[in-house]
Amino acid sequence: MNLRIALDKALQQESINFLLTNRIPRRSLTRFMGWFSQIENPLICRASIAIWRLFAEVDLSDARKTRFSSLHDCFTRELKDGARPIERDAGLLASPCDALVGACGQVHEGSVLQAKGFAYPLADLLGDAELARYYCDGQFATLRLTSSMYHRFHAPYDCRVEQVNYIAGDAWNVNPAALKRVERLFCRNERAIIRCRLSPAGTLITLVPVAAILVASIRLKFIDVRLHLRYPGPNVIPCDAKLRKGEEMGWFEHGSTIIVLAPRGVALCPELGTGSRIRAGQALMGLGTDR
Repeated sequence: MNLRIALDKALQQESINFLLTNRIPRRSLTRFMGWFSQIENPLICRASIAIWRLFAEVDLSDARKTRFSSLHDCFTRELKDGARPIERDAGLLASPCDALVGACGQVHEGSVLQAKGFAYPLADLLGDAELARYYCDGQFATLRLTSSMYHRFHAPYDCRVEQVNYIAGDAWNVNPAALKRVERLFCRNERAIIRCRLSPAGTLITLVPVAAILVASIRLKFIDVRLHLRYPGPNVIPCDAKLRKGEEMGWFEHGSTIIVLAPRGVALCPELGTGSRIRAGQALMGLGTDR
């Protein structure tokens, strides 16, 4: 049995996985990794990527660059042109990222599912009761980016980003083992609430990138602020950024989660469900005729 298989077997045991990735100094380790990953040294870079590949199936074949200056450079890699074709149907909302679809479905009585049997209030996630009411009976999709995936995210539709609300928080792992054990996990972690007004109808879609252990840094291209554990605020950042469908919005420093919220009348594409794999630009939700 090789080392990779042994590591996989150990990490597939949820109790071990949870202990290894959560019962540690999460914030301190996250800050350390933020520093370490940006060391630009060829030996450290190659060794770090090799160790990373022991834990994850990392595919760099569609990366724009073939050589990286640091582990961070590899994590936040850009892709070759055309590597993620964008769904052009005007009736469809595209996935903002590569991901595994976690819990998804209808917003029920102001709450959404974190994992089977675990729900959390949408108002707690968003920090805004009025915005949460807007999504009453709407749809949500939790998109989990694993560490090996492409870490940049994109506009799901032609839109105008009108506000970003940064909420500081913890750095729990967001993998299934943690989601089954930590109540309201997404409401505890660091996150950004991104309000996107679709063009031309004006429907409001909200994206919530949630940081996690070893991440805790969210970069948005349309505002000149690095959102991370030490960012003091202001929390609400007004903006007026026009983006085309598929245009890059920002990136995580590592794998994490994006929660997509859409109002009543929007529906998750029927071929998608819990556990489905999706890529940035592929159809995620149908907007309906009343968008």
